Amino acid sequence: MYFYLAKTVGFFAVPSNLVTVIVILGLLLWRSGYARLGRRLTIAGLVIFLIGGASPLGTALLLPLENRFPQWDTTRGVPDGIVVLGGVLNMYISRQRNDITFGPSAERLIAAVDLSRQYPTARIVFSGGNSNLISPGMPESDLAVRFLERFGVSSDRILLDRASRNTMENAVNAKRVAAPKPGERWLLVTSASHMPRAMGLFRAAGFPVEAYPVDWKTGGWRDLVALQSSLLGGFGHLDIAVHEWVALAIDWIMGRTSALLPGPGDVVSTR
Repeated sequence: MYFYLAKTVGFFAVPSNLVTVIVILGLLLWRSGYARLGRRLTIAGLVIFLIGGASPLGTALLLPLENRFPQWDTTRGVPDGIVVLGGVLNMYISRQRNDITFGPSAERLIAAVDLSRQYPTARIVFSGGNSNLISPGMPESDLAVRFLERFGVSSDRILLDRASRNTMENAVNAKRVAAPKPGERWLLVTSASHMPRAMGLFRAAGFPVEAYPVDWKTGGWRDLVALQSSLLGGFGHLDIAVHEWVALAIDWIMGRTSALLPGPGDVVSTR
C-alpha cells in the first residue's frame, strides 16, 4: 500500500507535473461556470512555470543536497563491499530494444565498474527491482549484472537485490543480501542529491555505509548566477530537488529517519 501511495504522491511532488496539471485544469474550467477560477489557475500555473524554469530556484534547492556529503576519501582504506542503488537503467526502452539503455543516473554503474577495478576483493551489491507502477517486468538488477559482467566484473563478486522498489526497501534488502559483518566497510553509491535520504534510511536499517556520491547536477554555489542553457532549463534541477525534499520530509515525519537532512555526523541505528 505504501509503495502505491508513495508513487502517486511522488508524481505530484514533481513540480513540472503539478504545474502541468494546474494549467490543464485551468483551461478545462474556462468554458464552465468556474471560468474565473480557470483563468486564475492557468495564469498562476504559467507564472510558476516561468519562475521554476528561468530562475535559479531549483539549483538553490539542489545544492544543499549535493553538498551534504563530500566525495569519498580514497586514503581511508580498502572497502569490503560496495552497494549500488538502482534507478540507473531505462527499463522500458531496454525491454523494447533488447539492449541495455541508461537513464539519467548512469554514473552509478560506471562508478561500480571503476571501484571494482580499484578494489578487486570488494563485493558488489546492486539493489534494484521493478519500480514501475503500471508495467511489471524484469527487475533492474537482471540487466545491471549483465552490464557489470560485460565490463569484466566477475559474477562471483556480484550480489543482487531484485525486490527493492524504493530507497527504504533498498536499505532493508541490501543489508539482508550483503550480510555485513562487524567491522566491515561498505560504500554506498548513489546520486549526490539522493545521498542524504539514502544515508538516513540505511542508518535507520542498521547498515553502516560510507557515502560515495556521484551524478552531480551542479558545480557549486556559483551556479546560482550562471545563465540557464534554455529558458525553462531550471525545471530539471527543480524537479529533482523538490522530489528529494518532499521525500526527506515524509521520511522524517513518519520516523523513518532521525534527521530531516541526514549528514555525515549522524549516528547509525543499532537495530
